[in-house]
Amino acid sequence: MRHCEFPAHRGRMEYVCLGCGATYGIGELHYTCPTCGGVFLLRDTAFDELKKTSGAAWREVFDARMAAKRSALRGVFRFYELMAPVLEEGDIVYLGEGQTPIVESSPALSARLGGQRLAFKNDGQNPSASFKDRGMACAFSFLRQLIRTTGADDILAVCASTGDTSAAAALYAAYVGGGVKSAVILPQGKVTPQQLAQPLGSGAVVLEVPGVFDDCMKVVEHLADNYQVALLNSKNAWRILGQESYAFEVAQWYDWDLAGKCVFVPIGNAGNITAVMGGFLKLFDLGVIAALPRVFGVQSHHADPVWRYYDQPEGAREFHPVAVTPSVAQAAMIGNPVSFPRVRHFAERYLAAGGPGAFQVVQVTEQAIVEGMLDANRHGHIACTQGGECFAGLVRARELGLIDRDELAILDATAHMLKFIGFQDMYYENAFPPEYGITPRPEYANRPQLVIDPARKAALSEADYTAEAAQAVVERLGLKAR
Repeated sequence: MRHCEFPAHRGRMEYVCLGCGATYGIGELHYTCPTCGGVFLLRDTAFDELKKTSGAAWREVFDARMAAKRSALRGVFRFYELMAPVLEEGDIVYLGEGQTPIVESSPALSARLGGQRLAFKNDGQNPSASFKDRGMACAFSFLRQLIRTTGADDILAVCASTGDTSAAAALYAAYVGGGVKSAVILPQGKVTPQQLAQPLGSGAVVLEVPGVFDDCMKVVEHLADNYQVALLNSKNAWRILGQESYAFEVAQWYDWDLAGKCVFVPIGNAGNITAVMGGFLKLFDLGVIAALPRVFGVQSHHADPVWRYYDQPEGAREFHPVAVTPSVAQAAMIGNPVSFPRVRHFAERYLAAGGPGAFQVVQVTEQAIVEGMLDANRHGHIACTQGGECFAGLVRARELGLIDRDELAILDATAHMLKFIGFQDMYYENAFPPEYGITPRPEYANRPQLVIDPARKAALSEADYTAEAAQAVVERLGLKAR
């Protein structure tokens, strides 16, 4: 096998319903089962053929592709055989997604947790500044192939979003172009200005709906059920496949040795944690990794339906949607996650393969989330509020005795901190509305400090102004002369 050539292998993929087990071909887009309304997974019925190649040989293939110059193999499709091995090279969309770095924490941040080993995977360094690009690369590549093979020339890509999904969908739709246009439906007043700017800048039609994400999702689901649209939320199983690349990259970063490691993932619509578990299980099934890392899902107490489900005694669990209240972890502020059936499916498989404690969910407070983001970024990271949620989840897991300091925790920083910079400002200005339940603490205070009255500048010569302003800086910082 010449590792840097585009793979000759092709799989045989089908949709399989997690509700009734019905299967459907991939000749068209499916989102929910026509028979029972359940959600789909995409299954490669030829997956077992990959087991004819040893785990060691697969490691060699994937490692060799890290140096590939072929666009189709440079991003998430470096792991082509594990994701959507039905795509042709010319249909694959690559905008620079994937291969995001894992950055070990500073010693000072580790010390705050009693010497806990931790690192952040900075998925905010994807093209649209969030992890959603992984899924969009796969979803739009399949859409491109569908357009080519069916002759479709007028496709509306639509999604509901609190920001990141809309930014990614609009960006990839703009790149694919041709007959592909995009529209995004956002909850009015609940998307940061930075996130709103992204789909507008990519040319998407942006529509606002009063309410929260769950209200937007109902509108989009109605459109997908009744009109010819390409839905890009996590009901789109192709998106979930693309997000499995996160797990593959974590494994490769640590030279395929995941013993003694755990991964913290925020749960919103639950597509990402589904993909992370699914990806690790594929590697384990093929012998590419010998041990599964433990996976911790994290939810805010303002949007915690998955935590509530797993907080019930095993055997008596029932899932109930919850009414959400405002959260700084906007991308996770979802009370009825579409992918919950997938979470339950993969959690059962993960626990069976990894043993007790292999999958757990912890609940954290809004105060802990925003201060988790501030803590991370004050120690050299670029974590968003969801990254702060993962840090808070690690702290909570330590408090509950679920993890010890020798276990390496990899925290999913899903987006770039600049997307959520408004929450940092609100913290510094003590401007959170009461419903957030956040009270700033003095040790986190940080605001610009004026060192000299602007009117004073007009009264001084340039030389005198420079000297006086410099002296004010010296006094403020306590500098010593050379």
